[in-house]
Amino acid sequence: MRSRVIAVIAGVVVLGGLGAVFLGPKLAKQSLPALVEIGGPFELLDGAGKTVTDRDFRGRYMLVYFGYTHCPDVCPTTLSDMAGALDKLPAAEKAHVVPLFVTVDPARDIPSVIGDYVHAFGPEFVGLTGSADAVAAAEQEYHVYAAKHPLAHGDYAMDHSSVLYVMGPDGKFLGVIPDGTKPGDIAARLLAFGV
Repeated sequence: MRSRVIAVIAGVVVLGGLGAVFLGPKLAKQSLPALVEIGGPFELLDGAGKTVTDRDFRGRYMLVYFGYTHCPDVCPTTLSDMAGALDKLPAAEKAHVVPLFVTVDPARDIPSVIGDYVHAFGPEFVGLTGSADAVAAAEQEYHVYAAKHPLAHGDYAMDHSSVLYVMGPDGKFLGVIPDGTKPGDIAARLLAFGV
């Protein structure tokens, strides 16, 4: 009987957590920040090597994704979905969104590399990198998991969490959009967040 009660409680907790992510921006906005503070200040470099901070994007919505340029699958797919979502927004709303790609692999993703990479997804994309410490600080602010995964011949991949963060014009966390969400659904979620 006790194990059954524990199973029911665990199920309620899991469903509550999934509900916060999937049931909509309003619920995610109300529930997730109460559990953990997501987002915060960062100071990184853009593709031209210019210092960029979170404050540079005030007044616009940030659609933030952490990944790396050597990623073989989920990163380019997610960035393509982000680009597709932006194309589905009306021009006025699209102008209020800046898509940010923050590397989890600053050793390889120097400014010129990340700049060239994001340019392939659209001129509005901003790629961000920096020192290992600066990137680690941004990862910590967003509660991003990232770890080096050794491969054959001394190469490596990066294991990392994969979610789109939606930040408001004031820099505050609004909610998340899971990777794998179709472009039309990403656009609809952005509009629901108030873009």
